[in-house]
Amino acid sequence: MEEKLDIIAIGESLVELSTDEKLKDAECLHKYFGGDALATAVAAVRLGSKVGFITKLGNDAFKDFLIEGWKDEGLDISQVTLADERNGLYLIARPSYLEKEFAFYRKKTAPSKLSGEDIDENYISSAKVIYTTGITQSLSLSAREAVRKSFEVAKNLSLQTAYDPNLISTVSSVEQAREYFDEIIQYVDILFMSARHDMPILAIESIDAAIKYLWDKGVSIVIIKSGADKGYYIGYNGNITFIDFYTSDVVDTTCSGDVFNGGFLHGITHGCPPIESARLASIAAGIQAKGIGAIKSIPYHDQVYSVFQGA
Repeated sequence: MEEKLDIIAIGESLVELSTDEKLKDAECLHKYFGGDALATAVAAVRLGSKVGFITKLGNDAFKDFLIEGWKDEGLDISQVTLADERNGLYLIARPSYLEKEFAFYRKKTAPSKLSGEDIDENYISSAKVIYTTGITQSLSLSAREAVRKSFEVAKNLSLQTAYDPNLISTVSSVEQAREYFDEIIQYVDILFMSARHDMPILAIESIDAAIKYLWDKGVSIVIIKSGADKGYYIGYNGNITFIDFYTSDVVDTTCSGDVFNGGFLHGITHGCPPIESARLASIAAGIQAKGIGAIKSIPYHDQVYSVFQGA
């Protein structure tokens, strides 16, 4: 029997090379690691959750750097397996808050080899919540199979599932994201969405109407992040509640949504009701957005809880 986990996240990892200058001007790039499901996993583990991460790791020069980094974070990587492919890479430049450049190199990488064979039912049974994203599904047909299998197993075991479509136009079209969404929504208990980026999947403009539609689909908790309204709509138990962003004094919002997801899942798996979990998650995401670097600036337990508990 596996050690009991709070959360298992399934997704890709990328090597991150970043700069505060324009890419054309930068002479030095800072190395870290990134990926949406991985950022959610790290956010939860830094708050004190026990988190497992499932992915395929490339057998290249970055392999040891990634493994050591994940171990240092305290992630359970017992289900990470090697693939004879390279690791993915992305470059990010942040010359200013309003100016950001990305360059992704994520085709035919190790995580795209993820498949249903990488999903162990005994391991899935060791967690309270199974989490993944539309980005994971977009990696390959076999990765979609892995996502579907993990959620099917979780539902058969009466475990909670959580999902974020995370539609990024440079990765998937609305039509592709809708296909991923339709394939998995029947298994989803907790759904995270962005009003701006993800709601086109539903073809519904009203946030209230979208939440009610998703309740009818069987989703228990719906969270819609709205930059325009500067907060989060939480639909739960027939009620819709709004939680403000923790701060508007932000430097870089890269992966702040993923951090919110990790904070929320941490709260839910540690006995906090959904509204309190959202408040905790908003603080974590807000602190992260005041720093530079996606995963690098994710806050730790004491930073978040000192605010959350009113210290």
